[in-house]
Amino acid sequence: MNKKLIYLFLAIFFIFEAQAQENSNPKPMQWKDIPAWKSISTGSFKMSPNGKWVVYGILPVEGDGELIIQNTNDPSDKKSFAIGSTNMPSVSFSDDSRWIAFKEYPKEKEKKANKGKPLPEKVILIDLKEDKKQEFEKVGSYSFNNIASTHLVLNLTKEGSSGDAKGSDLLLVALKTGKKQNLGNVSEFSFNKAGTHLAYTVDAANQSGNGVYLMNLTSNSTTVLESDEATFKSINWTEKGDAFALLKMVKDKKYKQEHGKLIGVKNINNPQLTIYDPAKDSVNFSQSYTISANRRPQWSEDLTRIFYGIHPLVLAKKEDEKAGKKSDNKDSLKLAESEKLRKILADTTIKSMADLQKAIAKNDSSKASPSGKSDDLTKPDMAIWHWQDTRLQSRQQVLENQDKNYSFWAMYQVSNGKHTALQDSTMKELTILPKEKYALGADQSAYELDMNLDGQNYRDFYIVDLSTGEKSTFLEKFYLPSFGSFPRSSTDGSKLLYAYDGHFYIYDIVSKTKTNITEKIDVSFVNDEDDHNVIKPMQNALGWSNDSKYILLRDGWDIWQVSTDGKSQAVNLTQNGKEEGIRYQTRFILDEEEKGYDWKKKQYFRTYGEHTKKSGIASIDPGKAGLKAGAQSLLWEDANINRLSKAKSAETFYYTKETFNKPTSFYLTNSQLSEHKPLTEGKTNEVEYAWSTGVKLVDYVSDKGAKLQGALFLPANYEEGKKYPTIVYYYEKLSQTLHNYSTPGFSGTGWNPNIYTSNGYAVFIPDIVYTMDDPGMSAVWCVIPAVKEAIKTGVIDEKNIGIHGHSWGGYQTSFLITQTDMFKAAAAGAPLTNMISMYDLIYWNTGGGNMSIFESSQGRFTGGPWENWDSYQRNSPVYHVKNVNTPLLMLHNDKDGAVDFTQGIEYYNALRRLKKPVIMVQYKGENHGLSKLENRKDYSVRMMEFFDHHLKGKEAPDWISKGVDKLNLEDHLDARVFGNN
Repeated sequence: MNKKLIYLFLAIFFIFEAQAQENSNPKPMQWKDIPAWKSISTGSFKMSPNGKWVVYGILPVEGDGELIIQNTNDPSDKKSFAIGSTNMPSVSFSDDSRWIAFKEYPKEKEKKANKGKPLPEKVILIDLKEDKKQEFEKVGSYSFNNIASTHLVLNLTKEGSSGDAKGSDLLLVALKTGKKQNLGNVSEFSFNKAGTHLAYTVDAANQSGNGVYLMNLTSNSTTVLESDEATFKSINWTEKGDAFALLKMVKDKKYKQEHGKLIGVKNINNPQLTIYDPAKDSVNFSQSYTISANRRPQWSEDLTRIFYGIHPLVLAKKEDEKAGKKSDNKDSLKLAESEKLRKILADTTIKSMADLQKAIAKNDSSKASPSGKSDDLTKPDMAIWHWQDTRLQSRQQVLENQDKNYSFWAMYQVSNGKHTALQDSTMKELTILPKEKYALGADQSAYELDMNLDGQNYRDFYIVDLSTGEKSTFLEKFYLPSFGSFPRSSTDGSKLLYAYDGHFYIYDIVSKTKTNITEKIDVSFVNDEDDHNVIKPMQNALGWSNDSKYILLRDGWDIWQVSTDGKSQAVNLTQNGKEEGIRYQTRFILDEEEKGYDWKKKQYFRTYGEHTKKSGIASIDPGKAGLKAGAQSLLWEDANINRLSKAKSAETFYYTKETFNKPTSFYLTNSQLSEHKPLTEGKTNEVEYAWSTGVKLVDYVSDKGAKLQGALFLPANYEEGKKYPTIVYYYEKLSQTLHNYSTPGFSGTGWNPNIYTSNGYAVFIPDIVYTMDDPGMSAVWCVIPAVKEAIKTGVIDEKNIGIHGHSWGGYQTSFLITQTDMFKAAAAGAPLTNMISMYDLIYWNTGGGNMSIFESSQGRFTGGPWENWDSYQRNSPVYHVKNVNTPLLMLHNDKDGAVDFTQGIEYYNALRRLKKPVIMVQYKGENHGLSKLENRKDYSVRMMEFFDHHLKGKEAPDWISKGVDKLNLEDHLDARVFGNN
């Protein structure tokens, strides 16, 4: 053979061999690789009602995504559509499963070029039977007509100026024929459930033709139900689709709000209107109120009443008062002018024209008020904080718009035309119960101040009879240690489930009797693992039966079916939960329209192994020995199994599965979960990266004797016997995340465990449980023994361990480094550092005070600092700052609305004063976590650089070794723009 050919052959061989080796040895994922990383948008996954199609988006971290439409019976029948740049694709199947519509968004480059200004969006319509495609430009919203599946309606975006018109064109598309009908100036539209009728409102220029219209899609006829110079809004169909209600709002210059009128429409094939104008009802309706535009009206199920909101009217101008003030001002000015003239005439120092001008200027009435004082009419911008305020001024400011827009429920009886107010300021919470016979009212005003101080939650509860509007006391000063104690209505609205002093009760509204339904059951339904400062918090109930005769309760392990009359013996449906350490956590609701669980149908539950971290799905079959034999395990794996769902009109099911190193995948299955057909592939990128090789579960005992666990994630390319630098991450109990997949991305805290394991780190996540009055010491008692036990696995390099946490986890980090030198580096995001000063600060995101958080929530203290100085000091990092020897990277932003920026400053300055190694990074204008993408990118890189230097021995960048002066900051940031470094 020719030598040149041989050399060429060998060269080609070595090139292919090198490429093969490169592909067989995946590279670590770098932060710069993340923008192009694509993954399945699990929230966009949908199955067609007949179960024959699925749709889901594949989205990059940055850039343009695609939509996949896939045949469930034929994996090769798959279509891909470019959908532009979006975080959540908008997609919908028609009820007959023949059609699918979705939005196509502008591309990422177009959005950036337009600097964030809105750009037009398309809607794509696909005929899945004929494989045909249609496009519609400049669409705002869209909808199929529900069950009928004969039409697609598209609300087009407005173009140019159309005066004061709020409506835009509505395009109605007949799906089978393709014929289009344009309806102008439509502001709202809504189909009934059957899809036979379209209700819509018109809002045109100068309110010309404004009204509510009803189109019969079968006959293609339209009825003008009401037309006026008004705004028509808030269309709300009944669940059955046999009637709807809406509001008619009329402007009145005298008031800040519009006057509301109520419209009810029923007998839709021959529409019957009910119109109620409260301005004409001086007998039952207070004329200082009006119907509110802030609450959607709704019919009762029996179509005898309509419910709606009312709120007080507020005058736009106080005409009489202003007129009086104007008159007073005129008289005062006349007096001032006379006084000025008198002073000038009496002034003997005036000798010339120049002297006269000076005197006039000195006494110029425009610069003096009638009283002779400075006439500054500008009001101060201020707040008055009073010790008896039930809510802090800051909280009132946050809720100001909500308070202004608050409305009270009212009711209109169609038969006699009577309006009844159902609540007022003495009962600001009201829930209308199913069947609309009764409502549950609540009031916390008597306890609100104390609740905001110590966090202990109380309410007065009332029953409102909706036939009369009368209320009666149900529970007084009722203690609510957790959500599980709140009253919950039965499916027929005649009973309430609530919890008190560790037991569940049923209250029969009709007979006004209560029954303790758990006192005869030999297990407790108190959540004894809740370590907050509350008394007997309950496990959340799983719901009512559809006949309102039974309730499902959890004891933390098993599920019990308990009769609401307390007579029948309670049945442990699952039986093996506590015995085998399996938690039956939730019931999968497979029918979105169900009204309570139906034991004539198989029920499915998610299962979780408390000690194994396995998860799965179990079922209970009705009418068989299953109720006594316990639940049947259908799926049980070392993975995160979840999201069991069913096609709306077929016995086709799917579920999801993921592990720490395998992304979420969807599987097609049947009712027995005996089939497991992959619908999606978790890996969506062409380039393969190095991933964690697996996980280990570490059992350990805290210094206080609690049996706990930690999740140890192995580094990529892990070799048995080799030790690896390790990041310890925590936030209360997180070992349950052993099988959770973390999609590569830029989080608001800079943390992503998969990126660290890809780059040769082990990641260890231990549990922390808390002892009252010792939140910081609890971390010490749990984390240090956890790390010591994890070191025994041989995975962790005990000389190169870093710790990281954010917010409450940031607090644990800041405190741990004051108590141990076990860790070589630490990164704390938005940490609490002084529990005494933090107690009295404000949680600015809500406007509330921190005291309730400290006393009954996450802080876990039994009182304020003045009642427990020792425990507050003992658990404050800043009081132990002299013990810190661990280099610390701290993230704290100046607009942090959860942990005040001063907490970071206080700790930083204390460490700096002692010349301890600390770096604090602050992103201007950012809140508790980073929201701007450029900031998330920057901090993610910096935190890894920090750990790489301290735990891997890499050379420190200048910002770590010597900092960056303000004058050099711009150059520093320019050099580090993401992608340049």
